[in-house]
Amino acid sequence: MLKSVEGIYRNGKIDLKEVPTDINEEARVIVTFLEPGQIDLRTRGIDEEQAADLRARLATFAEDWGSPEMDIYDNYDAVKANL
Repeated sequence: MLKSVEGIYRNGKIDLKEVPTDINEEARVIVTFLEPGQIDLRTRGIDEEQAADLRARLATFAEDWGSPEMDIYDNYDAVKANL
């Protein structure tokens, strides 16, 4: 399962905006440092207006996508093969 959580790097540590409740202690992580506001929309084939529209339309699904019940779809093909 992959889970993304936003945070801030400060004094050599990462302060998470939210603490995930479904992650084991000492779980392995990958940290990616983002440049503020430096997403190149052109490389994604969209402009700012399209990105704003996409964010607004997808926001309604965020809670459902993040629910633990949806984790099964992370490995859907493997689960389906074992049925």
